[in-house]
Amino acid sequence: MIQCKRVYDAPEASDGYRVLVDRLWPRGVKKESLVQDEWCKTLAPSAELRKAFHGEVIDFASFSQHYRKELDAQREEGKRLAKMADEKGLTLLYAAKNTRQNHAQVLAEWLEHLR
Repeated sequence: MIQCKRVYDAPEASDGYRVLVDRLWPRGVKKESLVQDEWCKTLAPSAELRKAFHGEVIDFASFSQHYRKELDAQREEGKRLAKMADEKGLTLLYAAKNTRQNHAQVLAEWLEHLR
């Protein structure tokens, strides 16, 4: 199982392996207070892509397309997390306010295709 959660949401026993997938540390969250198993910056969108999306230079569909191309270059890292999802369950942690259109959702779909 792969699920996405905001870093500000309380952890649950059903979360399994918790991975922060943002390139930048979330605002207002102390490093010692975030319950996470790892911080995986390699599967986060590039700074250029993130800035283009948040600056509304590109829409979500275009962002998703470009982000999937970036993810394809990190296939081995993706396979590792997909395996973790099979073994323990996987929760992708992100800080974005939009819970439906964010990089964690795109990453979760991409990981599902690797399983």
